[in-house]
Formats: sequence, C-alpha cells, structure tokens
Amino acid sequence: MAEVKLAAQVRTEFGKGAARRTRRANLVPAVIYGHGAEPVHVTLPGHDLMMALKTANVLIGLEIDGKDALVIPKAVQRNPLRGDIEHVDLLTVKRGEKVNVEIAVHVEGDLAPGGNLLEYVQNTLLVEAEATHIPESVTVSVAGLDAGASVLAKDITLPKGAVLAGDEDAVVLQVVTAQAEEPAAEGAEGEGAEA
Repeated sequence: MAEVKLAAQVRTEFGKGAARRTRRANLVPAVIYGHGAEPVHVTLPGHDLMMALKTANVLIGLEIDGKDALVIPKAVQRNPLRGDIEHVDLLTVKRGEKVNVEIAVHVEGDLAPGGNLLEYVQNTLLVEAEATHIPESVTVSVAGLDAGASVLAKDITLPKGAVLAGDEDAVVLQVVTAQAEEPAAEGAEGEGAEA
C-alpha cells in the first residue's frame, strides 16, 4: 500500500466556532492518538485528505512542525447532507507494528442456477496486518453455491500477511432462495369494492 504524505498544522483553538473557521478555510480538524501519548490536535488540508481517504485503510505520513508521524484513519465524521469531512480520528502506527483493521469483502463468480440470492451478512472482515501492508479488500468466490450454502470467516483465504482477528465461525455470506410474492386473492378485492 502506498503512503500518502500530508502536511498538518497543530491546532490551538478548540470548540464549534474554531472548527467552523477551520472548515471555511478548507481544512479539517483531526486528532492523533495512540501509543500512550497525549492526543495531538491538528488541521489537515481538506481536499488532500478527502482524496487520501478514498483508499480504505490508507497509510498517511504526516509532517507536523518538522516531525514525521505515520497514521491510519480510525474514525471519519462526515456532514450528513453535503458528505464533506468534518473531523477525523487518526491512530499512530509504527513500521512493522500489527494493527486490527476492517477490510472489504468482494465476491466473484455466479451462484448455482435457480432463484438464488446472495446475502451479505458482513461486508467487512476484521483482520490483523502489518501497518505498512494493510490489504484493501479480500475476494471470495461464490461460483456454484446453492441455496442454504454459507461462507464463514475461517473459509476465506486472506492476503499474505493478514490474519483473521474476528470470530472465525461468523457467517460472512449466505445463499438464500428468492421468495416469490403471493398473488392477491381476487375474491377479497372484489368484496371490498362492493361494500
């Protein structure tokens, strides 16, 4: 995974008014925490951060007052109407350190013929991986699966260097039979119209 470089500035103002002024300047307030250190409040360039966060579990190299920090996004708050980023929590990591992250589950292949539907019980998997080698996603083949079949977390082949960190017996995908809608009884409709 490529590392994205961003320049951060330490924040000295706090509260709603300060956050609004920061956002008007196209900056995003953020907090960096982890490794037992005191949280560091910073601002990040809005557009560059938005572009970086398009990659799931992106590794971000921050330059803060001449010091370098390696972080991954832990929580992103977005405006519910506009969708722009309002605040980010970042977790400090070190090269070689293992971290727990959720990766997306993608499927490939066609289900067995018939009225089968694929249901995502979980669309992500919790895995442990090295901070500098976090996989973006995992792909699962559902080719030929029939109704009643399910894929457990332990059945999924993870990318090299990743280990399952969640419940290994958790159902991730299952195949169900499509339910046909019952036709409405004609007599019931006619009776209501006459009354």
